[in-house]
Amino acid sequence: MSTTESIKANSRTTPPWGEIARQPVFATTHWSVVLTAGRNDLPQAQDALEKLCQTYWYPLYVYVRRRGYAQVDAEDLTQKFFEWLLERNWLGQADQQRGRFRSFLLTSLSRFLANEWDKARAQKRGRGRVVSLNFEDAENGCAREPVDNVSPEQSFEWRWALTLLDQVLNRLCAEYAAQGKAELFAELKPCLLGERAAQPYAMLASKLGMTEGSVKVVVHRLRQRYRQLLRDEIANTVATPEEVEEELRHLFTVLARR
Repeated sequence: MSTTESIKANSRTTPPWGEIARQPVFATTHWSVVLTAGRNDLPQAQDALEKLCQTYWYPLYVYVRRRGYAQVDAEDLTQKFFEWLLERNWLGQADQQRGRFRSFLLTSLSRFLANEWDKARAQKRGRGRVVSLNFEDAENGCAREPVDNVSPEQSFEWRWALTLLDQVLNRLCAEYAAQGKAELFAELKPCLLGERAAQPYAMLASKLGMTEGSVKVVVHRLRQRYRQLLRDEIANTVATPEEVEEELRHLFTVLARR
């Protein structure tokens, strides 16, 4: 079973998202900080935007490549776009968009490609405030992207969804590592990605020196924490708690397309 299929299958066997939504988890998040800053150049809003860009730039790079740009041009355009985004009136632009960071990014990049290409090529590369981007890894990843007939916009959303899920797994892994349980997480991680009925609980119990019932309890808690972190990560990219549920539905719609 593929990762996408497993995640979708797991979503069908876990408690309704609404049950988790009732928990008071939404706080002031990265994107809400940017939006509520309005047109004021507040350092916390600037830092919040830069952190989001550092996390979610790769889907934009894939989008540029899917638009037909060569590797070197896509690298230059992506870097220039973030330089432009961090130096220009990005807060004013954000106020004109809906509250989702992915929508803001894609709309802004599309405008940038349409209106700023000649200017971007003429400017000196690396000038101003720049987000450090690992293009070598990006191109390796881009080369592994499936060859299909989807639009650049669909490729962007697909890669956005996978990047978000990767962020959640990385955060969960870091939490277990901080508790000295990195090896336990490595053993239990496959349980996040597959059907509940297909999990080898007995084999895991034997390997971990636990009872099968105890393993099931630990996995249940792991899945609960995974769902919570998924909500938290999505909350970082929307403006209001109400948008989290809609963004979750959109996430699984995107995953269902492949």
